[in-house]
Amino acid sequence: MPQLAEQLDYIRFMPPRTRANRKVWWASMLLVRPGLGDLLGTKQLLGVLLAVYVLVKIDPTLGSRAAEPVVQFLGVYEQLMPDWLAVILALLLIVIAQVKINVTNGYSGSLAWLNAYTRVTRRYPGRTVFVLFNLSIALGLMLMDVFGLMAWVLSLYANFVMAWLVTISADIAINKYMLRLSPMRPEFRRGMLHNWNPVGLVSVTAASVLSLAAFFGLFGAVVQPFAVLISIGTAALLTPLTAAATRGRYYLRRRSDGVDLPMYDEDGNPSAERLRCHVTGYTFERPDMLASAVRGPLGETQYVSSLALTLMLTPNTMCCP
Repeated sequence: MPQLAEQLDYIRFMPPRTRANRKVWWASMLLVRPGLGDLLGTKQLLGVLLAVYVLVKIDPTLGSRAAEPVVQFLGVYEQLMPDWLAVILALLLIVIAQVKINVTNGYSGSLAWLNAYTRVTRRYPGRTVFVLFNLSIALGLMLMDVFGLMAWVLSLYANFVMAWLVTISADIAINKYMLRLSPMRPEFRRGMLHNWNPVGLVSVTAASVLSLAAFFGLFGAVVQPFAVLISIGTAALLTPLTAAATRGRYYLRRRSDGVDLPMYDEDGNPSAERLRCHVTGYTFERPDMLASAVRGPLGETQYVSSLALTLMLTPNTMCCP
């Protein structure tokens, strides 16, 4: 379930929403996000049902192996069809699921690695390097049989990822729509943002530390099973409290990007008009650009991309006030 956040990356491949396709667009978006959450939540409940079924009705000696998908698939399929067909179907489902998971992780992980690497080193090697890097890590873990510890690793991972997901959710639902402290339009451009926003930093850090302390038994055996709930509750509480304490001052460094062209088209989609970055020489779409403080040879306005600002040591000196 924590991997659901990675599915968001696939939405970027959807076509722009227009008056002609708005019904199909909304249906697709709802199926990908809230619909997918409902579907996977239902699948988890069915997995519990199947685990109990194979443990009680088929093989009471399975123990914890009853939670393994391949055991569940085989246990059910063998009641409905010949053994050879049951094995083929179970194998097919496992292979499809693993390919899908690894493709998603390779894609999403490369984004995270690239963003972190670019921010720290001020270099941009491109996505391909980190796709290969991510896949190499996955192969190494598989060869070392680290997946034998997967249940414990995922339980540990859940403490971090739920702190992150709940912080984002609380920021959108509470800080943005209820308290009106968070900007209504998401902003990612380097020149528009502060280096750090205490809202996310405080919430994720505190929720992760407290839930990990509970996870490792520092609060006692009674509290230990509720580690992830501690992460969820702490993040949900601290996100709006920190935003209110800072009055939302650290969401945006500046309110205007200095570009006179509209950010969105008539259908409300980000403008596809391209502008040239005078630092990198590449063209980028309008939502990625800011007006540069450096004027052109004839005094004209020049533009600088978010990528260029990320690579600079002092990015905000390049932006118009």
